[in-house]
Amino acid sequence: MGPRAAADEREQRRERTSPVPDDLRRGDPVTGPELLVLWDIDGTLIAGRGFGGLMYREAFRTAFGRELKGPVDLGGRTELDVIAEILHQHDIEHTEETSALLAGALASSFESRRKDFPDHSDLLPGALRALQHFADDPRVHQGVLTANLRSVALIKLEEFGLAHLVDWDVSAFGDDHADRAELVTFARKRAQHIRVFTPDQVVLIGDTPHDVRAATTAGVRVVAVATGRSSAEDLREVGAGTVLDDLSDLDELARQVWRNGAGGNRDA
Repeated sequence: MGPRAAADEREQRRERTSPVPDDLRRGDPVTGPELLVLWDIDGTLIAGRGFGGLMYREAFRTAFGRELKGPVDLGGRTELDVIAEILHQHDIEHTEETSALLAGALASSFESRRKDFPDHSDLLPGALRALQHFADDPRVHQGVLTANLRSVALIKLEEFGLAHLVDWDVSAFGDDHADRAELVTFARKRAQHIRVFTPDQVVLIGDTPHDVRAATTAGVRVVAVATGRSSAEDLREVGAGTVLDDLSDLDELARQVWRNGAGGNRDA
């Protein structure tokens, strides 16, 4: 590794481990959009129908030259978390190098099979309309907060024509940190060039208990949707105060996004 690459890697590590800046804690008054809306992808916007597990099997074979044993439990967990578990289950030492090897193979598998993704997935009801609605609202800035690798998240939204509706520079991904709750800090820090969003000005929208726990741990708001494997009861049990059946009722979704926010209840 050359000196410039090493310096870049050190800077990236400092960003990943640095604490929340003081201005994020204070919530200094600045102008700009009033809400930061962060979308989960899998099970919230898109139903993948097992494609992710298929890509993991292909990636594991490419990276390590053998077959992946047993099911792949994704379910809202970050890719770094899933990769660590897979390595442990297969008696492969978990290091930065082995993790990066499997992550790189996973990204390559999705890239080589990107055109197959829409045939193995479905855009969930109301997803496109909801994304368009918030993209057109100047009071809202939206990104994604997803367990996917950044490159994989981009592929998924590009293949369904959704990528232009979110700001990738304020988003957070499964290769930023293994703990999903930490992704909220990444997104808030990345949004500072727009404004400082206080916790009550950040709304996560997701379908798994991991989404709900990430929001409650980070102290931000959450709108849960029972569009994945978890029932409404499952989501409420882990702390979701608001659970929608899906995204098809845009008026109700907008009400819940603005409910108890910094700007109070709003007309959508």
